[in-house]
Amino acid sequence: MLKKVTKLIKTRLLSLLFWSVISAAFIGPGTVTTCTKAGAQFNYDMMWSIVFSTFACILLQEATARVTIFSGRNLGEAIAKHYQGKKTQYLVIILIVGAIILGSAAYETGNILGSVEGLRFIFPKVPKKIFVVIIGVLAFIALTFNSETIAKLMGAIVFFMGIAFITTAIMLKPSFPDMIIGSFVPKVPEATGSGILILGIIGTTVVPYDLFLGSGVADKKQTIIDMRFGLAVAIIIGGLISLTIITVGSALTDGMPQYAKDEIISNFNFNQISDILSLYIGQWAVYIFGFGMFAAGFSSAITAPLASTITARSLFKKEDAPESKRSAFYFKLVSTAVLLVGLTFGFIEVKPIPAIIIAQALNGLILPFITIFLVFVINNHKLMGVDKVNGWFSNILMGLVIWITLIIGAINVSKAVMKIFEKDLTNPDFFFVIVAVLSFILTFGILYKIYLNRKEIKKYHTKP
Repeated sequence: MLKKVTKLIKTRLLSLLFWSVISAAFIGPGTVTTCTKAGAQFNYDMMWSIVFSTFACILLQEATARVTIFSGRNLGEAIAKHYQGKKTQYLVIILIVGAIILGSAAYETGNILGSVEGLRFIFPKVPKKIFVVIIGVLAFIALTFNSETIAKLMGAIVFFMGIAFITTAIMLKPSFPDMIIGSFVPKVPEATGSGILILGIIGTTVVPYDLFLGSGVADKKQTIIDMRFGLAVAIIIGGLISLTIITVGSALTDGMPQYAKDEIISNFNFNQISDILSLYIGQWAVYIFGFGMFAAGFSSAITAPLASTITARSLFKKEDAPESKRSAFYFKLVSTAVLLVGLTFGFIEVKPIPAIIIAQALNGLILPFITIFLVFVINNHKLMGVDKVNGWFSNILMGLVIWITLIIGAINVSKAVMKIFEKDLTNPDFFFVIVAVLSFILTFGILYKIYLNRKEIKKYHTKP
């Protein structure tokens, strides 16, 4: 009995450590910046959006892992198989490759610069370029490991990153009743851009390339129960870390009038965080937060190139054919190229604004499309098996996520286009309502199509 319990605990802990690669991937400098700003501007009011996005992340990642375990294919391979021979096959592949690989390359700069900023909290006098070189070398070495080793390495980083952010938040003595209310009572503050910020928080947690990353490193022999336990707990830990970052941001403006908060937000930088932490807690808190920032950036600097390689391999590798040394080398070049792009822009300390804008547009497009592809794949009885397709309760929940991700996609693309032309939306609230209605209609149409397909399959399999 004791041996069984010990074995079960060991299995679950290994599963948790393994799936921590997902939380390591979505908690990057973008998450730190967005959540800190949300806390500084609206205190705890936006914590509910972290709770929702954590739930959505669990739902989608569990579905992709289930596809991998039941079909024996990762998400990219399953999508390629689902659209094989169809007119839209190459369009789908180009869309996915363009968004995932180019998007990862553009955001790799932010990952590297974010980890550099974290180290600068601890070693402010060391030149940034030295840190860029060190991070680049460490990331390159980490990418030479196999995906399982990388997953375990990311699990360890998430553990220490979590301790850093959670310790910092607790030392700031937050209001736990306000945190609970903010986490479970949805509220959209009456301020310009609050809706966009909420969508931004959701978008930093439900990241398209994470779905390919999760399915690419998933163990096809893992049981569904072990997978669900490790995945859910790892993502929940990631969500808790995001909540603590909002708490730190809230401390920046605690007790200030709204106009003072707006002034800080308009001039937001990480030096403000350093000053507040040093004032409220002490210089040691600055070092702890700096390590957390470094861990967030460094882990994402590894997972972004890894996800690019997994995506390229899953979409272009010939089915049932052994991978040649030449093709393996080409796939490895993808991750190297993504890392080099980030290092180049990080070394010259210039953010590639046009590339990031394009990446925002691509990722804004790909997030809802990947979610839609996933729903069709997991309801494909030829891939999953008739008795392993998605249940309707899960389909409805995924439909809710599709609706939200369609809204995020439309908003992000619109923001990117407006930035290119240096304009702002004249009536963002009205635009939001229109996008929400159209997204609901499209979502309903997708679920209805799946219903008709399932009805036809059921009729075929019940024939006498």
